[in-house]
Amino acid sequence: MVQRLITGSALTLGLIALLYLGGWVFTIVACLCFTVAIREELHALEQGGHKPLHWVSYATLYVSAPLMMVYSYVVMIPILTVFAFVTLLLIMRRQEPNLVDVMVSVLPMLTVVLPGMCIYGIAAAQPRSMQLFLLVLLFVVSIGGDTFAYFAGVLIGGQKLCPRISPKKTVSGALGGLLASILLAMLVGWIFTRSVPEVQFPPYWANLLVGLFGGIAGQMGDLFASMVKRHCGVKDFGHWLPGHGGMLDRMDSIVFTAIIVYCYRVILL
Repeated sequence: MVQRLITGSALTLGLIALLYLGGWVFTIVACLCFTVAIREELHALEQGGHKPLHWVSYATLYVSAPLMMVYSYVVMIPILTVFAFVTLLLIMRRQEPNLVDVMVSVLPMLTVVLPGMCIYGIAAAQPRSMQLFLLVLLFVVSIGGDTFAYFAGVLIGGQKLCPRISPKKTVSGALGGLLASILLAMLVGWIFTRSVPEVQFPPYWANLLVGLFGGIAGQMGDLFASMVKRHCGVKDFGHWLPGHGGMLDRMDSIVFTAIIVYCYRVILL
C-alpha cells in the first residue's frame, strides 16, 4: 500500500503537469504511454501462447495521432479499417494462418489504440478550457471511480462481482465506485461552470450521464484487463510501476472511459 500511494502520488503530479500543458505535449506523452501499453498487452498475449502481429498496432497509434488532432472523428473509422484489413491480409498469408491470431492482433487496436485515438481527439478540443474540462472529467471519472471502488470494497465487502475473473472485486465496491464517478463528474462540471462563466459547458444532467456510463466503462475496462491476464497466465502486465504493475494495469479503467468521454464531446459539443 505504501508503494502504491507513493507511485500514485508521483503519477498524479505528472498528470497535473500534463493537463496544464495540454494540446500536443499531452498528446505526445499519451502516445508514449499507449506505446508501452500496447507492448505489455502483446507480450501478455504471447505468453498466453498466441502469435499476434505487432507492428500494425503501433503504426495505427502513430498515424492516428496527428490525423485525430487535425480532423477528429472523421478519420477514426478509415484508419482502423485500413489497418484491420492489413492485419487480416498478413495473417492470412502466413504459412499457418490462424483465426485466433487475427483476433489477438486486432485486440490491442480496439482496447488500446481506439481509446488512444479518443484521447487525441479530446486533447484537440477547443477552447482550451473545454479541452481541460474533458481531460479532467476523463481522469476523475476513471481514477476516482477506481479508487473509491477499492476502498468501498475493502470497507463493506459482501458479494463478489466477477469471482472467476477478479476474485477481490465486490458488488459493493462496484456500486461505491460508480456513485463516486457520478458525483465527481457533476462536481467537475460545477467547478468549471463557476470558474469559466464565459464558456458554455454541458448541463449538469449531461455530466451525470457521462459519470454513469464512464464509470461503468471504467469498471468494465478493469475487469477486461483482469480477464486478459487470467487467460494469458500473468499476474500483471508489467512491473515498472511499484504497487501498480505496468502501464496497462494503471490505464485499464482509463482506456474504456476515454471512449465514453470522447463520444460525449462529439455528441453534445
